[in-house]
Amino acid sequence: MFHEVRFPANLSFGSVGGPERRTEIVTLANGFEERNTPWAHSRRHYDAGVGLRSLDDLEALIAFFEARRGQLHGFRWKDWADFRSCPPSRVPGPLDQLIGVGDGEMQVFGLVKTYRSGDQTYTRPIRKPVAGTVSVALAEDLKVEGVEFTVDPATGEVRFDEPPPMGARITAGFEFDVPVRFDTDRIQISVANFQAGDMPGVPVMEIRL
Repeated sequence: MFHEVRFPANLSFGSVGGPERRTEIVTLANGFEERNTPWAHSRRHYDAGVGLRSLDDLEALIAFFEARRGQLHGFRWKDWADFRSCPPSRVPGPLDQLIGVGDGEMQVFGLVKTYRSGDQTYTRPIRKPVAGTVSVALAEDLKVEGVEFTVDPATGEVRFDEPPPMGARITAGFEFDVPVRFDTDRIQISVANFQAGDMPGVPVMEIRL
């Protein structure tokens, strides 16, 4: 079960983590390699313990952990290094990301973020947009949420009241969270060690939805 609640953003601000890929490498007899991956999408890992700064932060962490029943329930996580449809220094706008092209019939489109480096791209599904931050344009014409389209913040789906016309580019800008769960059922804390600067390890892992 997934809880639509965000881990305290002030605690995740100092966290350590990022994307993980899985690559299978086979070295052939002639020294060449064959490389393949069973994962279409990366999976992010974080350490929620690094951002703790006070005993009040510890109490907030324990309360959040207990409310999620440890690993049982997923939750939202703000990745401060990657939480917008645009570069972190900019404000999201309706032309940031191409999320689809109209065919005259389809009304629902999923939010995505495309990463580019050289000629290569990777398109990441965005399942947990932040409510109130999504702006959408159809053929560069800004649309009105609640009148011309709706957004489901639990799934990342944009639904138009009328199917976009054939060939119309559908773009969007937004902020988003990462769906995660705790990667442990135990938190070990020593107040004395914490006050001496020893942070508890609290692993958090992205989940597939």
